[in-house]
Amino acid sequence: MKRERIPETNVGIQGECTVAMFDAFQRSMRDRGLLETGRMIRAGVTKGHALEVGPGPGYLGLEWLRNTEETRLTAVDISPDMIRVAERNAREYGFSDGRVTYVLSNADVLPFEDDSFDAVFSNGSLHEWENSLGVLNEVARVLKPSGVVFISDLRRDIHPLIRFVMHVTARPKEIRSGLETSINAAYTENELKAMLARTTLDCWKVTCNPFGVEIVGGNNIQ
Repeated sequence: MKRERIPETNVGIQGECTVAMFDAFQRSMRDRGLLETGRMIRAGVTKGHALEVGPGPGYLGLEWLRNTEETRLTAVDISPDMIRVAERNAREYGFSDGRVTYVLSNADVLPFEDDSFDAVFSNGSLHEWENSLGVLNEVARVLKPSGVVFISDLRRDIHPLIRFVMHVTARPKEIRSGLETSINAAYTENELKAMLARTTLDCWKVTCNPFGVEIVGGNNIQ
């Protein structure tokens, strides 16, 4: 029997202690090679000016910048506490030359012109979007006609054994309760397909892996 979706938050991750804990978790994911950077690049997010929605402490976008050339990143987050941590992490990466900019904004009303970005990507924040349909339409609006979308997240129908392994291996252990609520707030493959069919994204596909779901979109998507 499929679990009903339980929304987690509509204000992002706030508070100094909670943000510090999530930063430690994401840093651990990076150090273990578990970020989505490689899959995102293989999906075509390789060049130009990209927008990241919900960067959190910033590691995915910063790793993307490190692994690409002549690229720029703008990242939008609803949490001022998280933006402060992301800016600190960007300085640690050596990106203090304007290559990355963090913007405080709600993602369902993006403060950018139409056709502004060569790519839009996000990891782990889709389940937190209060107006997911609105955000996806905004993503379509700001994406250039030749652009690429890559959105990945957890899946609510994850296998119980995999869910258990994710729980016991999550570091720091204080993050585990948040991981559980995030899984409960995540979408299934069929839910995402139904949602995407209502958006203004012209081309997209949804795929599942044992841990989550991925949305890849763009005019060149087959």
